[in-house]
Amino acid sequence: MNYKEFLDYIYLRHSGNVKLGLDRMNNILSAMAEPNLKLQGIHIGGTNGKGSTAAICESLALNHSLSSGLNTSPHLIDYRERIRLNGKNITFKKLLEIYRNWEHILEKYEASFFEITTALAFYYFWEQQVDCAVFEVGLGGRLDGTNPFASTVSVITTVSYDHTKSLGNTIAKIAGEKAGIIKSAVPVVLGKMSPYAARKIIEQSHNKLAPVYLFGKDFTVSNIMVDAGGTTFDYTSPNLHLKNLTVNLLGRHQAVNAATAITAFNLFQEKTGRMIQENSIRKALRKVNWQGRLQILRHNPLVLIDGAHNEEGIKTLTTSLRKLFQGKTIRFVMAILRDKNLKNIIAEICSISHKIYISKNKSARAAELAIQENYVKRSKIDYEIIHDVVEAAQKAVKDSAENDIVVISGSLYTISEVLQEKEQLLKI
Repeated sequence: MNYKEFLDYIYLRHSGNVKLGLDRMNNILSAMAEPNLKLQGIHIGGTNGKGSTAAICESLALNHSLSSGLNTSPHLIDYRERIRLNGKNITFKKLLEIYRNWEHILEKYEASFFEITTALAFYYFWEQQVDCAVFEVGLGGRLDGTNPFASTVSVITTVSYDHTKSLGNTIAKIAGEKAGIIKSAVPVVLGKMSPYAARKIIEQSHNKLAPVYLFGKDFTVSNIMVDAGGTTFDYTSPNLHLKNLTVNLLGRHQAVNAATAITAFNLFQEKTGRMIQENSIRKALRKVNWQGRLQILRHNPLVLIDGAHNEEGIKTLTTSLRKLFQGKTIRFVMAILRDKNLKNIIAEICSISHKIYISKNKSARAAELAIQENYVKRSKIDYEIIHDVVEAAQKAVKDSAENDIVVISGSLYTISEVLQEKEQLLKI
């Protein structure tokens, strides 16, 4: 069985749809001798920023000479991105070996695609005896397949509206679902979020006797500066005062993500009897391995991709673009999923764009071109419809002057398609 056959096999035989609930996952992990209970590490949930925060935690571990396992979703190009050991994707040989070893159990409990991936990650990281395992929540938290992880530290980055059909249509309900990852007496780090959302999570934390470390209260960032080289900031907590840290990710929000990761990793080190080192923090932030977040693909014109895919994420993206490229002409290649708040997302995109290139990614959940067009028309700005995402990006680059900015965003599926064909953009 080759790599493509393997992927086709698990996609076809196991539902790609979300199956919320923990019974299947607990049964699978029990059959595997509960690797989820034998790992130490950091469990990260939240509406936005959890992937970047997870990648920063991975880099912090590696630069403190710890072995690491990182489980994230979705992947951008290669399925193996979802399971990283010491910063490198799992080999297909190892992936297939573990899958075949446990296929009978996965079949028995009719595991979903996400549950298969998560179970394989738990087992692989335990088998490799990693020092620090980092798991990113897939959806919500309380009923997510990653929740059986007996983490050393829990993190919730942000809380805003997304996946409302599964998580609820109020901030209180969404916060409650995300707070479901908090374990008894396990410290929880909260990123930048509304006081109301934080209060709901803190209530649940207190019920579980879990100490809370809140952004803006227990740790802060200041003096944030962003340029093409990254994001520089000062970090302050009761026992750490670090000036001029630079993370190689663009955007003011990445300073908050980095601060959240530093706080979580510092707690992890304390809980596991280790020390955090300033020089290792500085090195780690400059070497974060995370694609698709205000990532520069080329210059002249400058082409950026970003995985923003919901209202809060797009607002964060447009805020960064305004500050970074004030007075510049921005051409925006847009392809969004239909289950998002299209009206508000597209209005926000139009507010910073000179021209919109409306496209449709290959996801089964992709918003139709006509629906996206109807919302763009309300802003009365120039637009063009190009069905294929990569062709739309190529057209935007061809239309641009050297000083223009091309932004490609709206969904992780969108930037995945562009990343797979990025050489086409470099040739123009």
